[in-house]
Amino acid sequence: MAINPQIILKDRYQVVPRTLILVFRGDEVLLQKGSATKKIWAGYYNGLGGHVERGENALSAARRELMEEAGLECSDLHLCGTIMIDVEDQKGIMLFVMTGSKTNGTVNDSEEGSLHWVSVNELSEIKVVEDIPELVERILVDKPKIFHAHYGYDENGKRITTFG
Repeated sequence: MAINPQIILKDRYQVVPRTLILVFRGDEVLLQKGSATKKIWAGYYNGLGGHVERGENALSAARRELMEEAGLECSDLHLCGTIMIDVEDQKGIMLFVMTGSKTNGTVNDSEEGSLHWVSVNELSEIKVVEDIPELVERILVDKPKIFHAHYGYDENGKRITTFG
């Protein structure tokens, strides 16, 4: 491994980088209904995405995930927000939220789940991951502004969201 002057201090807050992709087609958003074998959010509708791997940046990771999970390319895929998510005392997730609408390819289901174009007006009627309706609205209302958020959780596991 190459010599690198960067260091990670053991007592500092550390994050795992992930992407969340919300692709739009008119008034519809592409969501994935998680397979029954998914580790988290099984059976729920969610955006696509996944981990940023070593050697990738957030955008290249999102492009890879979109191809792997949906068989799509998106020529205008771009960052629309970031969310810092507290998971443990010293560990969290840095979620890079990406969006776009100019897709190429044929939507294909994957092992992760089945894909569905869902009307943004119907998000409250389906079993959806709790923050998706809020994020979809923020993307559609605030574009092209980039948002920044933090998800913390109270002692009952209720999400507390702050936007900055």
